[in-house]
Amino acid sequence: MKAIWAVIGLTTMAAATPATASETDKCAIRRPADSDLKVYAAHYFPKADAATIDALLACLGDPDPAVRDGFAFALWSEGLRGKQVEPALMRHANMRLQAVMAGPGDASGFRRPFAALALAEVARADRIEPFLTDVELHALAAAGTTYLRGVTDYRGFTAGEGWRHGVAHGADLMLQLALNPRLSRADADRLLAAIAAQVAPAASPYYVHGEPGRLAGPILYLARRSDIDDAALAAWFQSLHPDASPRWRDAYAGAAGLAAIHNSTAFASAIYVSASESKDPQIRRLAPLAVELIRALP
Repeated sequence: MKAIWAVIGLTTMAAATPATASETDKCAIRRPADSDLKVYAAHYFPKADAATIDALLACLGDPDPAVRDGFAFALWSEGLRGKQVEPALMRHANMRLQAVMAGPGDASGFRRPFAALALAEVARADRIEPFLTDVELHALAAAGTTYLRGVTDYRGFTAGEGWRHGVAHGADLMLQLALNPRLSRADADRLLAAIAAQVAPAASPYYVHGEPGRLAGPILYLARRSDIDDAALAAWFQSLHPDASPRWRDAYAGAAGLAAIHNSTAFASAIYVSASESKDPQIRRLAPLAVELIRALP
Protein backbone atom coordinates (compact mmCIF):
# COMPACT_ATOMS: atom_id res chain seq x y z
CA MET A 1 0.00 0.00 0.00
CA LYS A 2 2.89 2.42 0.68
CA ALA A 3 4.03 1.90 -2.88
CA ILE A 4 0.56 2.68 -4.19
CA TRP A 5 0.22 5.90 -2.20
CA ALA A 6 3.64 6.98 -3.38
CA VAL A 7 2.50 6.46 -6.95
CA ILE A 8 -0.67 8.46 -6.33
CA GLY A 9 1.47 11.38 -5.26
CA LEU A 10 3.61 11.13 -8.35
CA THR A 11 0.49 10.88 -10.48
CA THR A 12 -0.93 14.07 -9.00
CA MET A 13 2.29 15.89 -9.79
CA ALA A 14 2.24 14.57 -13.37
CA ALA A 15 -1.39 15.48 -13.83
CA ALA A 16 -0.73 19.10 -12.91
CA THR A 17 1.12 19.47 -16.21
CA PRO A 18 -0.23 16.56 -18.25
CA ALA A 19 1.65 15.23 -21.23
CA THR A 20 -1.10 14.95 -23.81
CA ALA A 21 -0.86 12.66 -26.80
CA SER A 22 -0.20 15.64 -29.05
CA GLU A 23 2.91 16.58 -27.05
CA THR A 24 4.63 13.28 -26.34
CA ASP A 25 4.05 9.56 -26.55
CA LYS A 26 5.89 8.82 -23.31
CA CYS A 27 3.82 8.12 -20.22
CA ALA A 28 4.31 10.58 -17.36
CA ILE A 29 2.60 8.37 -14.80
CA ARG A 30 4.70 5.89 -12.85
CA ARG A 31 3.19 2.43 -12.65
CA PRO A 32 2.46 0.87 -9.23
CA ALA A 33 5.29 -1.35 -8.08
CA ASP A 34 3.00 -4.22 -7.11
CA SER A 35 0.91 -4.04 -10.34
CA ASP A 36 -2.35 -4.19 -8.38
CA LEU A 37 -4.43 -2.09 -10.77
CA LYS A 38 -7.70 -2.77 -8.99
CA VAL A 39 -6.42 -1.12 -5.81
CA TYR A 40 -4.61 1.57 -7.79
CA ALA A 41 -7.78 2.42 -9.75
CA ALA A 42 -9.77 2.74 -6.52
CA HIS A 43 -7.42 5.54 -5.45
CA TYR A 44 -6.68 7.09 -8.83
CA PHE A 45 -10.14 7.74 -10.28
CA PRO A 46 -12.15 9.06 -7.29
CA LYS A 47 -9.59 11.87 -6.93
CA ALA A 48 -9.20 12.45 -10.66
CA ASP A 49 -9.82 15.67 -12.52
CA ALA A 50 -9.58 16.44 -16.24
CA ALA A 51 -5.80 16.86 -16.06
CA THR A 52 -5.41 13.49 -14.33
CA ILE A 53 -7.48 11.81 -17.02
CA ASP A 54 -5.47 13.56 -19.75
CA ALA A 55 -2.24 12.27 -18.22
CA LEU A 56 -3.56 8.71 -18.33
CA LEU A 57 -4.89 9.01 -21.87
CA ALA A 58 -1.50 10.26 -23.02
CA CYS A 59 -0.03 6.95 -21.88
CA LEU A 60 -2.09 5.12 -24.53
CA GLY A 61 0.51 6.22 -27.09
CA ASP A 62 3.54 5.03 -25.12
CA PRO A 63 5.86 2.85 -27.26
CA ASP A 64 6.29 0.37 -24.40
CA PRO A 65 3.49 -2.24 -24.59
CA ALA A 66 3.75 -2.87 -20.85
CA VAL A 67 2.88 0.79 -20.27
CA ARG A 68 0.45 1.32 -23.15
CA ASP A 69 -1.54 -1.90 -22.96
CA GLY A 70 -0.61 -3.53 -19.67
CA PHE A 71 -0.95 -0.37 -17.59
CA ALA A 72 -2.73 2.56 -19.26
CA PHE A 73 -5.48 0.73 -21.09
CA ALA A 74 -5.86 -1.86 -18.33
CA LEU A 75 -6.25 0.91 -15.75
CA TRP A 76 -8.73 2.80 -17.95
CA SER A 77 -10.80 -0.34 -18.41
CA GLU A 78 -10.65 -1.12 -14.69
CA GLY A 79 -11.85 2.36 -13.82
CA LEU A 80 -14.77 2.40 -16.24
CA ARG A 81 -15.88 -1.17 -15.62
CA GLY A 82 -15.62 -0.56 -11.90
CA LYS A 83 -17.81 2.55 -12.30
CA GLN A 84 -15.14 4.70 -10.68
CA VAL A 85 -15.03 7.47 -13.32
CA GLU A 86 -17.51 10.33 -13.05
CA PRO A 87 -19.76 10.93 -16.10
CA ALA A 88 -18.30 14.40 -16.60
CA LEU A 89 -14.81 12.92 -16.84
CA MET A 90 -15.96 10.17 -19.20
CA ARG A 91 -17.51 12.88 -21.35
CA HIS A 92 -14.20 14.78 -21.26
CA ALA A 93 -12.29 11.62 -22.23
CA ASN A 94 -14.79 10.93 -25.00
CA MET A 95 -13.95 14.24 -26.65
CA ARG A 96 -10.20 13.96 -26.10
CA LEU A 97 -10.04 10.43 -27.46
CA GLN A 98 -12.15 11.30 -30.49
CA ALA A 99 -9.72 14.12 -31.26
CA VAL A 100 -6.79 11.70 -31.06
CA MET A 101 -8.59 9.12 -33.18
CA ALA A 102 -9.34 11.73 -35.86
CA GLY A 103 -5.91 13.34 -35.71
CA PRO A 104 -2.71 12.54 -37.55
CA GLY A 105 -1.17 9.20 -36.84
CA ASP A 106 2.03 9.03 -34.84
CA ALA A 107 5.12 7.51 -36.42
CA SER A 108 4.90 4.39 -34.25
CA GLY A 109 1.21 3.86 -35.03
CA PHE A 110 -0.06 3.21 -31.50
CA ARG A 111 -1.94 6.36 -30.56
CA ARG A 112 -5.01 6.19 -32.81
CA PRO A 113 -5.87 2.47 -32.45
CA PHE A 114 -5.58 2.69 -28.67
CA ALA A 115 -7.79 5.77 -28.65
CA ALA A 116 -10.38 3.66 -30.49
CA LEU A 117 -10.00 0.86 -27.95
CA ALA A 118 -10.34 3.28 -25.04
CA LEU A 119 -13.47 4.73 -26.68
CA ALA A 120 -14.92 1.22 -26.82
CA GLU A 121 -14.83 1.30 -23.01
CA VAL A 122 -16.59 4.69 -23.02
CA ALA A 123 -19.26 3.28 -25.34
CA ARG A 124 -19.65 0.25 -23.09
CA ALA A 125 -20.07 2.42 -20.00
CA ASP A 126 -22.75 4.48 -21.76
CA ARG A 127 -24.52 1.33 -22.92
CA ILE A 128 -24.76 0.03 -19.36
CA GLU A 129 -25.60 3.36 -17.66
CA PRO A 130 -26.33 6.06 -20.25
CA PHE A 131 -24.58 9.38 -19.72
CA LEU A 132 -24.07 10.56 -23.30
CA THR A 133 -26.81 12.58 -24.94
CA ASP A 134 -28.29 11.29 -28.19
CA VAL A 135 -26.24 13.91 -30.03
CA GLU A 136 -23.05 12.77 -28.30
CA LEU A 137 -23.80 9.12 -29.03
CA HIS A 138 -24.34 9.95 -32.70
CA ALA A 139 -21.07 11.89 -32.76
CA LEU A 140 -19.24 8.92 -31.24
CA ALA A 141 -20.72 6.60 -33.87
CA ALA A 142 -19.72 9.02 -36.62
CA ALA A 143 -16.17 9.35 -35.29
CA GLY A 144 -15.79 5.61 -34.82
CA THR A 145 -17.03 4.70 -38.28
CA THR A 146 -14.86 7.36 -39.90
CA TYR A 147 -11.86 5.94 -38.08
CA LEU A 148 -12.56 2.31 -38.99
CA ARG A 149 -13.16 3.08 -42.65
CA GLY A 150 -9.92 5.03 -42.78
CA VAL A 151 -7.60 2.44 -41.22
CA THR A 152 -4.68 1.74 -43.55
CA ASP A 153 -2.13 0.52 -41.00
CA TYR A 154 -2.87 -3.19 -40.83
CA ARG A 155 -0.17 -4.16 -38.36
CA GLY A 156 -1.55 -6.39 -35.62
CA PHE A 157 1.00 -7.75 -33.19
CA THR A 158 4.71 -7.05 -33.63
CA ALA A 159 7.24 -8.80 -31.44
CA GLY A 160 8.95 -6.35 -29.10
CA GLU A 161 6.40 -3.62 -29.88
CA GLY A 162 3.08 -5.20 -28.97
CA TRP A 163 -0.33 -4.56 -30.48
CA ARG A 164 -1.52 -1.85 -32.83
CA HIS A 165 -4.54 -3.70 -34.25
CA GLY A 166 -6.36 -0.73 -35.73
CA VAL A 167 -9.05 -2.78 -37.50
CA ALA A 168 -9.80 -4.93 -34.45
CA HIS A 169 -9.87 -1.98 -32.06
CA GLY A 170 -12.18 -0.10 -34.38
CA ALA A 171 -14.40 -3.19 -34.55
CA ASP A 172 -14.46 -3.34 -30.74
CA LEU A 173 -15.89 0.18 -30.72
CA MET A 174 -18.44 -0.88 -33.34
CA LEU A 175 -19.42 -3.82 -31.13
CA GLN A 176 -20.21 -1.66 -28.12
CA LEU A 177 -22.18 0.77 -30.29
CA ALA A 178 -24.07 -2.10 -31.93
CA LEU A 179 -25.12 -3.36 -28.50
CA ASN A 180 -26.57 0.01 -27.53
CA PRO A 181 -30.38 0.06 -27.89
CA ARG A 182 -30.25 3.85 -28.26
CA LEU A 183 -28.26 3.66 -31.51
CA SER A 184 -30.33 5.02 -34.38
CA ARG A 185 -30.95 3.08 -37.58
CA ALA A 186 -28.98 5.69 -39.51
CA ASP A 187 -25.98 5.12 -37.26
CA ALA A 188 -26.44 1.35 -37.53
CA ASP A 189 -26.15 1.77 -41.31
CA ARG A 190 -22.92 3.72 -40.78
CA LEU A 191 -21.54 0.83 -38.74
CA LEU A 192 -22.46 -1.63 -41.48
CA ALA A 193 -20.73 0.47 -44.12
CA ALA A 194 -17.57 0.91 -42.06
CA ILE A 195 -17.31 -2.80 -41.31
CA ALA A 196 -17.89 -3.71 -44.97
CA ALA A 197 -14.99 -1.45 -45.93
CA GLN A 198 -12.57 -3.53 -43.83
CA VAL A 199 -13.77 -7.10 -44.46
CA ALA A 200 -11.46 -7.47 -47.46
CA PRO A 201 -10.02 -4.03 -48.30
CA ALA A 202 -7.89 -3.82 -51.41
CA ALA A 203 -4.77 -2.69 -49.57
CA SER A 204 -4.88 -5.14 -46.68
CA PRO A 205 -2.56 -8.07 -46.15
CA TYR A 206 -3.80 -11.44 -44.97
CA TYR A 207 -5.59 -10.95 -41.66
CA VAL A 208 -3.81 -13.20 -39.17
CA HIS A 209 -4.53 -11.57 -35.82
CA GLY A 210 -8.21 -12.29 -35.41
CA GLU A 211 -9.54 -9.28 -37.33
CA PRO A 212 -12.33 -11.18 -39.17
CA GLY A 213 -13.82 -12.43 -35.91
CA ARG A 214 -13.70 -8.97 -34.38
CA LEU A 215 -15.42 -7.50 -37.45
CA ALA A 216 -18.07 -10.22 -37.31
CA GLY A 217 -19.03 -9.45 -33.70
CA PRO A 218 -20.93 -6.21 -34.30
CA ILE A 219 -22.71 -7.71 -37.32
CA LEU A 220 -24.18 -10.43 -35.11
CA TYR A 221 -25.61 -7.84 -32.74
CA LEU A 222 -26.82 -5.51 -35.46
CA ALA A 223 -28.77 -8.46 -36.86
CA ARG A 224 -30.81 -8.52 -33.65
CA ARG A 225 -32.35 -5.18 -34.56
CA SER A 226 -35.95 -5.41 -35.73
CA ASP A 227 -35.48 -2.42 -38.04
CA ILE A 228 -32.84 -4.17 -40.18
CA ASP A 229 -34.86 -6.57 -42.30
CA ASP A 230 -33.81 -9.59 -44.33
CA ALA A 231 -33.55 -7.58 -47.54
CA ALA A 232 -31.18 -5.06 -45.96
CA LEU A 233 -28.93 -7.81 -44.62
CA ALA A 234 -28.95 -9.64 -47.96
CA ALA A 235 -27.97 -6.44 -49.76
CA TRP A 236 -25.18 -5.83 -47.28
CA PHE A 237 -23.73 -9.31 -47.74
CA GLN A 238 -24.09 -8.96 -51.51
CA SER A 239 -21.83 -5.90 -51.32
CA LEU A 240 -19.08 -8.19 -50.01
CA HIS A 241 -19.25 -10.53 -53.01
CA PRO A 242 -16.46 -10.40 -55.60
CA ASP A 243 -16.76 -7.58 -58.12
CA ALA A 244 -15.14 -6.85 -61.47
CA SER A 245 -11.96 -5.33 -60.03
CA PRO A 246 -8.61 -6.76 -61.16
CA ARG A 247 -7.88 -8.52 -57.87
CA TRP A 248 -11.08 -10.55 -58.17
CA ARG A 249 -10.93 -11.21 -61.94
CA ASP A 250 -7.84 -13.38 -61.53
CA ALA A 251 -7.77 -13.84 -57.80
CA TYR A 252 -5.29 -16.72 -57.71
CA ALA A 253 -2.71 -14.87 -59.78
CA GLY A 254 -1.58 -12.39 -57.15
CA ALA A 255 -1.31 -11.54 -53.47
CA ALA A 256 -4.19 -9.03 -53.54
CA GLY A 257 -6.68 -11.60 -54.78
CA LEU A 258 -5.44 -14.31 -52.48
CA ALA A 259 -5.65 -11.99 -49.48
CA ALA A 260 -9.21 -11.02 -50.48
CA ILE A 261 -10.24 -14.68 -50.65
CA HIS A 262 -8.57 -15.44 -47.33
CA ASN A 263 -10.06 -12.46 -45.50
CA SER A 264 -13.56 -12.88 -46.94
CA THR A 265 -13.56 -16.59 -46.11
CA ALA A 266 -12.44 -15.94 -42.54
CA PHE A 267 -15.12 -13.30 -42.02
CA ALA A 268 -17.92 -15.40 -43.51
CA SER A 269 -16.80 -18.42 -41.49
CA ALA A 270 -16.84 -16.42 -38.25
CA ILE A 271 -20.37 -15.24 -39.03
CA TYR A 272 -21.56 -18.71 -39.97
CA VAL A 273 -20.22 -20.48 -36.90
CA SER A 274 -21.76 -17.98 -34.48
CA ALA A 275 -25.04 -17.55 -36.36
CA SER A 276 -25.68 -21.24 -36.91
CA GLU A 277 -25.12 -21.96 -33.21
CA SER A 278 -27.27 -19.06 -32.00
CA LYS A 279 -30.71 -19.60 -30.52
CA ASP A 280 -31.75 -16.10 -31.60
CA PRO A 281 -33.69 -16.29 -34.89
CA GLN A 282 -32.59 -12.76 -35.77
CA ILE A 283 -28.95 -13.82 -35.64
CA ARG A 284 -29.56 -17.21 -37.27
CA ARG A 285 -30.72 -15.49 -40.45
CA LEU A 286 -27.08 -14.52 -41.06
CA ALA A 287 -25.94 -18.13 -41.52
CA PRO A 288 -27.24 -18.70 -45.09
CA LEU A 289 -25.95 -15.29 -46.13
CA ALA A 290 -22.48 -16.24 -44.91
CA VAL A 291 -22.68 -19.51 -46.88
CA GLU A 292 -23.66 -17.60 -50.01
CA LEU A 293 -20.64 -15.33 -49.58
CA ILE A 294 -18.28 -18.31 -49.31
CA ARG A 295 -19.83 -19.93 -52.38
CA ALA A 296 -19.42 -16.69 -54.36
CA LEU A 297 -15.67 -16.60 -53.80
CA PRO A 298 -13.33 -17.87 -56.52
